[in-house]
Amino acid sequence: MNSTTKIIDITLENAFDFKPGPSCFINAKEVGAQKKLDWMQARFKEGMKSKVLYLENQQKSAGFIEYIPGERAWRAVEAPGYLFIHCIWVYPNNQKNKGHASLLLEECIREAKKEEKRGVTVITSEGAFMAGKNLYLNNGFIVAASEKPSFNLLVYQLKKGPLPRFRDWKSQLQNYQEFHILYSNQCPWVARSITELREIAGKYGLKPKITELKTASEAQNAPSVYSTFNLIYKGKLLSDHYISKRRFENILKKEILTK
Repeated sequence: MNSTTKIIDITLENAFDFKPGPSCFINAKEVGAQKKLDWMQARFKEGMKSKVLYLENQQKSAGFIEYIPGERAWRAVEAPGYLFIHCIWVYPNNQKNKGHASLLLEECIREAKKEEKRGVTVITSEGAFMAGKNLYLNNGFIVAASEKPSFNLLVYQLKKGPLPRFRDWKSQLQNYQEFHILYSNQCPWVARSITELREIAGKYGLKPKITELKTASEAQNAPSVYSTFNLIYKGKLLSDHYISKRRFENILKKEILTK
């Protein structure tokens, strides 16, 4: 870390001291922020770490990272012995490509070494909602596995041993033959949107079965790689990440209302 940056641990006591919010840069007044904080309270007891990066003389954070022991990862992975990164983000755009994300990765890797972990692992996507793989490849990670359309499981290995792997999420889809939304409060943007999506579905006379994933085990056995948001109709995964109200309405019209 250089003299113009500092990385601070988020705790329950200081979570809302950070601007614009404790994670994902969501406003503290948003309903999703409080749900995220409640979710974090349980995860801190399971060894999760969340950190924010500040630049010198700046009142707002420029980045954050959230990671947890792989056994407790909220993604469809098996990663025992690793630290698993849920999220890493740098914001606003004028702060990107300046090495801030690499500093956050170094912090996580340093902790993995201290805890004598096998390494650090993460899922990436070329979609806009997750960091792409190049950040990690440029910092010494390798691709351990891939899933369509653009998911990659990357690993920074510190010890020889089994690599992390994706769970068989596709086989889980057969268990969801009606109209389902599965989500977790790991992502505050998803948590914020659930009421809105329910109301939009109701406008068209649809009543999706909405289920909150409340444990890491449930998230690891979710019917998608990302796990945190699953929109399913008749065993088909229609969306595997947070979507806008307009996008949700377009999916309803295309995939459900016309069939």
